[in-house]
Amino acid sequence: MLSKLLLKHSTPKARHSERILKKNLTHYLVEQQRQQGSVSAEVRLLIETVARACKVIGHHVSKGALGGVLGSLGSENIQGEVQKKLDVMSNEILLQANEWGGSLAAMASEEMDTVHRIPSHYPKGRNLLLFDPLDGSSNIDVNVSIGTIFSVLNVPESAEERDIQERDFLQPGVRQVAAGYAIYGPQTMLILTVGNGVVGFTLDSELGSWVLTNEDIRIPKQTSEFAINMSNYRHWHAPVRRYIDECLAGTEGPLAKNYNMRWIASMVADVHRLLTRGGVFLYPTDQRESVQEGKLRLMYEANPMSFLIEQAGGAAIDGTQRIMELQPTKLHQRVGVILGSEEEVQRLQRYHSEA
Repeated sequence: MLSKLLLKHSTPKARHSERILKKNLTHYLVEQQRQQGSVSAEVRLLIETVARACKVIGHHVSKGALGGVLGSLGSENIQGEVQKKLDVMSNEILLQANEWGGSLAAMASEEMDTVHRIPSHYPKGRNLLLFDPLDGSSNIDVNVSIGTIFSVLNVPESAEERDIQERDFLQPGVRQVAAGYAIYGPQTMLILTVGNGVVGFTLDSELGSWVLTNEDIRIPKQTSEFAINMSNYRHWHAPVRRYIDECLAGTEGPLAKNYNMRWIASMVADVHRLLTRGGVFLYPTDQRESVQEGKLRLMYEANPMSFLIEQAGGAAIDGTQRIMELQPTKLHQRVGVILGSEEEVQRLQRYHSEA
């Protein structure tokens, strides 16, 4: 009670000073570098640069129609998807922010056909950056939470003395050194792993600082919530239908509990909810020709999200295999995705094996 009264009657200046004392992104990364050895100086600077770019993207997202950024350009990306104005703007923001810092050798984006090498007049680093500049962009015009996903790899030793090629990015997810996403919603947040658990930062717009607000994010092993696009039920393979049917059967079914269904159609938003309160997210392969290999991108979406999920105590598979052990064969490769609470994912993996 006393603390509440003190907070109520404290001056704005005192509360402002209190916020400054909270651990921010730089503080956290320096600790990870010095005390844990889980991040190099180059990767630390790279993550800070990406985080600054996400602030800029978040600002443009929040402006919406006031900034003239809603709507599509009428063009398509390499995926054959119609590009939104904010898709292209976010891609350019990330490219420009990361070109000159000296931490990178090259970048790859869901919005670009091939890799973007660091221009010769800038110093080159020993890292590679992959990103989906604006995940869930189909939701931009309806004001639903969207985000930026990123993944960091080391440059292979074989590529240190030559120009970076697409094949240098084709590393399994287990080789990621960092991954995360920014989510632009009621609060702008940055969720991050450098291989030592998962933490969350909230953007303090007054200070312009990413403040550590969620330490050691963990996913419950069990859940009573699933996220999937039910309109595709008729196209699913038998193991996915079996699992969803059992969820829908409630307490009288084999799982003996009632499930809730959630589906936002923005992977960042769906995974963020899952990291916050547990659950399982499914975007599986199905019988349609266009989705036989999956819908989500392995390098830009599935690998970084799987890294986060596993670091939070969950699991991530393509149906039968651990996603992070898949060997990529193409820069824009697609994959089926099932991730979330460990016991639910294991049950789905068992159903696929039995089938």
